Amino acid sequence: MIFNPFTPFTPFNPFTPFTPFTPFNPLNPFNPFNPFNPFTPFNPFIPSFSKYTTKRPTMASFVLAFQTILPLFLVILAGVVMIKLKGATPDWADVLNKYALKIGFPALIFSAMLKMNFSLSENAGLLLSNSIYLIVCMLLAFPVGAILKLKTTTRQSLVLLFGFGNITYLGIPVLVSSFGAKAMDQAVILSSIYLFWMFSLALILIEVAGGGKLHFRTMLVKLVTNPLMIAVFLGTAGSLLKITLPAVVMKSLEIISNSVTAVVLLSLGIFMGSQRLGRLKEWYPVLVMSLIITVLLPALFFLAVRHLPMDALSLKCSVLDAAMPSGLTAYALSHQYRLNTQLAGRLVVLSTLMAILILPAWIAWLS
Repeated sequence: MIFNPFTPFTPFNPFTPFTPFTPFNPLNPFNPFNPFNPFTPFNPFIPSFSKYTTKRPTMASFVLAFQTILPLFLVILAGVVMIKLKGATPDWADVLNKYALKIGFPALIFSAMLKMNFSLSENAGLLLSNSIYLIVCMLLAFPVGAILKLKTTTRQSLVLLFGFGNITYLGIPVLVSSFGAKAMDQAVILSSIYLFWMFSLALILIEVAGGGKLHFRTMLVKLVTNPLMIAVFLGTAGSLLKITLPAVVMKSLEIISNSVTAVVLLSLGIFMGSQRLGRLKEWYPVLVMSLIITVLLPALFFLAVRHLPMDALSLKCSVLDAAMPSGLTAYALSHQYRLNTQLAGRLVVLSTLMAILILPAWIAWLS
């Protein structure tokens, strides 16, 4: 029998409805009318952005988003260059971090919350959705650690690394640069949410994962004496009570607040430049972790919260903060509790480098 390419049952016949290559076959994954084709406008499985935007992301929007956050990464690069050219030492990062955590960011958070017309009812969706997301991410460390049979210190590190990205050091500048000064309120509220859960439940879960004894009194003392949390508590109280400070005091706080972005980005660059590279194969697990943290988990978060009663700006800020690379605070806590600091440090380096492209993609998609 001679093979006939035009038989109605051959997969090469474009006119048979059963060939996987015909555009009329509803099972053809490339069929523009196939609901499983991610590029079809009728695909019910791809989230609709019609509630928030009128057009799909384009290369132009990606380039615009990239140009928006590029100056921030150039400051980080300056820190890397400084450490490589011996213009700075690794100790600089520690000093700059202490300034940011004890002076700079507390001043920024406190002053921003004082200016904010904070309402618990209006921000309930923002508070609840992000709190649930962080709790789920922290608890995710336990099944992942059990399935992959990870060491105890690595499981403890995952409690911090899965949920807590660089939402303060990098998140606040990125949100404000991307969505304007109007995003400062959401940026500060989100930072407050992340800081609260990081210095409360995260520390408890680290002790649980390590099989250690819980010291609630010690944890409570650390929580209420943390400068960032003090700024959150005082700023929230001031906002609710409508307290106004003298203009000269607010001006001083503004000067300190304006200094913190450059300081923390330089600190991040100095830290990244001081890390040892190691062997290439050691970075494969770090690459997978980076993609999970900056792409997979934020995408699942978006699908879960996109229909909640939340304004578009709060949704965008929440998802973009969830996509932030791993932060120095999580690394610092890993070092303090003697966890897997190598994984935490490398995750800061690689996820931050990847964020140069991933964050603009998220911004373009959300905008």
